[in-house]
Amino acid sequence: MPFIKIYIHLVWSTYQRLPLLNTKELRYKVWKHIKENSKEKEIFIDTINGFSDHCHCLISLSSNQNIEKVVQLLKGESSFWINKNQLIPNKFQWQKEYFAISVSESMVDKVRNYINNQELHHQNKTYEQEFNEFITKHQFNSDNDFG
Repeated sequence: MPFIKIYIHLVWSTYQRLPLLNTKELRYKVWKHIKENSKEKEIFIDTINGFSDHCHCLISLSSNQNIEKVVQLLKGESSFWINKNQLIPNKFQWQKEYFAISVSESMVDKVRNYINNQELHHQNKTYEQEFNEFITKHQFNSDNDFG
């Protein structure tokens, strides 16, 4: 059996970055569902949180998983669940783009803290500002990588 610990910080937004997850109660339900559903799919979510227009996850990949498939499973099933349970008045969907960056073992606690404090963090910063900071900090070219 291989011993693997590969942490990835995933971030994705609601369609057109609309604030569709606009209450703490709704976000709690969605994050809880995503985490519970991920267990069924053997996706390890260490930490999950977000704000009205986006979701952050710290995941650990196993030997038979890749980022694209994990993101597809998490986003696809959760949007289906939100719509099936009519948690918002209109059709819900996630934006196609997402952000994924590896996290070293020494930074895991810092990333957990960042994810867990999204409510506080977004009192002073929009998701757009946060996204642009990620793009700059991690040297992505937003025109080419997220076109």
